[in-house]
Amino acid sequence: MQHLLTAGAQRALKQAEQIAQSSAAPELAAIHLLAALAFEESRAAELMLAHQIELSMILDQFSIQLPEEPADSDSDLPNEPLELSQALSQFPALREILNQALEQVSRADVPTEIGSEHLLWGLVTTAGSHSEWLHSQGTLTTDALEQALNLQQRHSAEPINVDFAFRVVPTTASDQTNTFRTIDAAANRLREGLRVIEDYLRFTLDDAHLMELLKNTRHQLAEALKFIGPDSLITSRDTLHDVGTSISTTSEFERHSMEHLLQANLKRVQEATRTLEEFGKLISVEAAALFKQMRYSLYTLEKSILSCVRNQRRLEDCRLYLLVSESLCHHGSGPAVREALAAGVGIIQIREKEMTDRQLLEHGKHVREWTRAAGAILIMNDRPDLAVAIDADGVHVGQDELPVREVRQIIGPQRMIGVSTHNIEQARQAVLDGADYIGVGPTFPTTTKSFAEHEYAGLNFVKQVAAEITLPWFAIGGINADNLSQAIQAGAQHVAVSNTICSHPQPGQITSELLSQFPG
Repeated sequence: MQHLLTAGAQRALKQAEQIAQSSAAPELAAIHLLAALAFEESRAAELMLAHQIELSMILDQFSIQLPEEPADSDSDLPNEPLELSQALSQFPALREILNQALEQVSRADVPTEIGSEHLLWGLVTTAGSHSEWLHSQGTLTTDALEQALNLQQRHSAEPINVDFAFRVVPTTASDQTNTFRTIDAAANRLREGLRVIEDYLRFTLDDAHLMELLKNTRHQLAEALKFIGPDSLITSRDTLHDVGTSISTTSEFERHSMEHLLQANLKRVQEATRTLEEFGKLISVEAAALFKQMRYSLYTLEKSILSCVRNQRRLEDCRLYLLVSESLCHHGSGPAVREALAAGVGIIQIREKEMTDRQLLEHGKHVREWTRAAGAILIMNDRPDLAVAIDADGVHVGQDELPVREVRQIIGPQRMIGVSTHNIEQARQAVLDGADYIGVGPTFPTTTKSFAEHEYAGLNFVKQVAAEITLPWFAIGGINADNLSQAIQAGAQHVAVSNTICSHPQPGQITSELLSQFPG
């Protein structure tokens, strides 16, 4: 008997080739196939997710790089089904893995194609750094995987040409109908809540980045419901006899503000995904795993949306952000800070590279007094420990400093975290990581920090961020009285400067000149 590979298995093998190439690997290896299986929407991916193994973990562990344009289409697959002998010829480096997959398939009582889940079996049972790492994660053992594969085979009366097995837990007809009714109601509740949130992001927050993430969640819902069976949901629906339609509370009709409306619907969609996850387990493990993934994505989305709203309000009046270094100041940093604050600077960052820790601590305490008296925000550059010590309002970190998560552990939930970004991908990630604001630049050549010519993000980056991100951000890098208008025209509503004010003989005067250029 000649064994064939499913389309999903073929896609994974092709994707593994691309991942090996983008990672500049000398040859295709098992780790590239492992990353491909986690990347593809497949039975293998859901099995890994069910055991808390995510694509990001694999990429970090093995220093793998995904291709810029992943092979996500069936257009690259051969017109005829791929036979195992052909696969062995095309992918000799994976011969042992493919043979292990064949051995697992051969145990089935009915003819079965080699799917992505069998390739995963081959990876788990083949010796190497990939299998050692998989076993070290705890729950994805050969016993657990074999149990899952055997369960799939028992519920497969006929061979099907897909990676996923539609599995139904035996129940009475009444129980199953009620389960479908519950899933249908929760799915409708989720769709409705997502639409409300999407309209808020579109018409109130005007945030293209977060809207795109929400659309991905809507796509995930459609994919998950395929495993449940849309026809069964519609058939089981019984709105006329749903007791829940006649029960309501006064609070359901109360929305005190846009933010209250937003929070109510964020909680609504999270609760709906939990219902879908739990009841989905009675119908399809694959769907339940996707619902779980959606729930965690919605937690991150909630944090990002509410952070945008909160920090917009917090930084609304901080049009000008001053980064202070003693060595740059014409009359010393004290007069520069005090004059700039008096002229209207709303946020000060202490950026000292030459002071000892003790000197920086004493200096920071003085600046804290001045900013507090002026009602301004104080940020410490790079040093979350000193930010806490001087009771600063937050800390700013670059791409090479501590990540947001670790900084948050040090400074707590109340203080702010700013993150420097130099391209749109870094800006998007900073939003999801939990930054309270981001620096966007360098906009122009600067004398305070050295960048290679090709590293200048320029006004195009400012325009990109203005077009899709509403978390407060500050254009930074070489901005002065002569080019500030260009940054504003590109979309910057807040800017950060250093040398322009610090080195000026009259810091208050130049501060006023800069602020006068902002509209309104």
